[in-house]
Amino acid sequence: MAAPFLSSPLQITSTSPILFTKVTPTNQIQFNQRTTSTCTSNKLRLLRRSAAAGTAVTDQTEGGEEVLINPTPEEEKREEVVDYDWTEEWYPLYLTRDVPDDSPLGLTVFDRQIVLYRDGEGTLRCYEDRCPHRLAKLSEGQLIDGRLECLYHGWQFEGNGKCVKIPQLPASAKIPKVACVKTYEVKDSQGVVWVWMSTKTPPDTEKLPWFENFARPGFYDISGVHELPYDHSILLENLMDPAHVPISHDRTDFTAKREDAQPLVFEVTERTNRGFAGTWGREKEGGKGSNLLRFSAPCVLQNNREFEGKDGVKNYFSGLFLCRPTGQGKSMLIVRFGVTKRSPLVQVLPLWFWHQNACKVFEQDMGFLSSQNEVLMKEKVPTKELYLNLKSSDTWVAEYRKWMDKVGHGMPYHFGHRTISLPKVPPVVEHAPAGLIAGLSASYPAKGGIGTMQAPNLANRYFRHVIHCRSCSKVIKSFELWKNILFGTAVALTALAILVVSRQWKAVLLGSATLCSAAAYACLRAIQMNTNNFIRTHRRL
Repeated sequence: MAAPFLSSPLQITSTSPILFTKVTPTNQIQFNQRTTSTCTSNKLRLLRRSAAAGTAVTDQTEGGEEVLINPTPEEEKREEVVDYDWTEEWYPLYLTRDVPDDSPLGLTVFDRQIVLYRDGEGTLRCYEDRCPHRLAKLSEGQLIDGRLECLYHGWQFEGNGKCVKIPQLPASAKIPKVACVKTYEVKDSQGVVWVWMSTKTPPDTEKLPWFENFARPGFYDISGVHELPYDHSILLENLMDPAHVPISHDRTDFTAKREDAQPLVFEVTERTNRGFAGTWGREKEGGKGSNLLRFSAPCVLQNNREFEGKDGVKNYFSGLFLCRPTGQGKSMLIVRFGVTKRSPLVQVLPLWFWHQNACKVFEQDMGFLSSQNEVLMKEKVPTKELYLNLKSSDTWVAEYRKWMDKVGHGMPYHFGHRTISLPKVPPVVEHAPAGLIAGLSASYPAKGGIGTMQAPNLANRYFRHVIHCRSCSKVIKSFELWKNILFGTAVALTALAILVVSRQWKAVLLGSATLCSAAAYACLRAIQMNTNNFIRTHRRL
């Protein structure tokens, strides 16, 4: 691993002689003149041990400035463990506008499967996603007259989870009281559906997040839902890491440029048992903390900024990330970018364009975040044994993992800075095929058989975003319809041009066919923009 800031001799500062062996010149890094400087395994191991022990690693050529975030043993001893129960929290489920009106929606929070639907009056209801009869998934069912029906045997449930119909029950028999489903409290707040996961403790409305900027008059936001193939803690790390943006997302939009990668200045202004907050800015800009970051339990991240327009009026920008753990190695994100003053570009370009651009951003990070998830699960050690966190780029990551040390014991599993708790149950993997060829695929059950491309796959943009977005789903259907109409029209015009005798009419018909073909191709490209994954140029075959 290339590490330019480690290219000079190290000075290890420690009060504990047991932790390290003396570094002699024969153990120092040797450089190849034809390659860039890289750290050898001995030196890297020394850094890992230094980070784990809480000692400082300094670079002598830079005046002895410490570059790594390394809490001292005394600081780590002072870190406390607080009471925490992951179920006594509000978790973001879905954008309210995208909740289906005519079908149930299966979702998960950690390893708990739930089902969300609208009853006959439009009220949101949330149950445990299993029928009390034979444990079939209720999310595979249907809505009948505002009731949720299990499609296995037709049991129907309503309101508070009471079973109101069992087709197989004799007419004279009463429905057993135990034939009910566990319910969860849900709230619709600022366009997001939240669920309280405890069935023992009453919902605490004071914990329900409220975002001041999104309540401002005229505040405009672009929001979308994305399902991602890595743990929610890795997702949050990525979202609170501004240092990676110029490199990983170079030229994705008009702001990210790799030549702008530089040291950042962070200041932690608040630490509580429910999160932390602070400011950050670029060193070249004087380190002014114009960006305000706040992380709140259980998995809410805000990045806010205030700026004055040319007219002297103060405007507000907010990047809001609402994460939800959806099982081991999986997460779902509601991302909301909002501002009080829209740019002309935002007003002109359609919503689906911004959604597909957001998909591209997540795909640019997906490869290394998924591999990071694999390493954490494989190594089974706290992050202090694996990470080399820099003060000038990774402050928020270190703060987040230390917060996990405080509360992780109250979660199903966690990876903290110095503590971990591994999952106690194996991950649930489902491979049920979907789509028109599901029936055919059932005849070829072997792995890799027909139908596997149609099975839900979080590496596929369609399943990560489009199926969760009512707007993008409608747009793709519209483009598909117009593509077929235009292509059919082009074929008809071409055939007609062959039949007519007049050269003038042939030219008109062929010209019209060409325009229809071009328009059909434009529709195809729009469909591909919304459904095809982004692949980096150097990775393409």
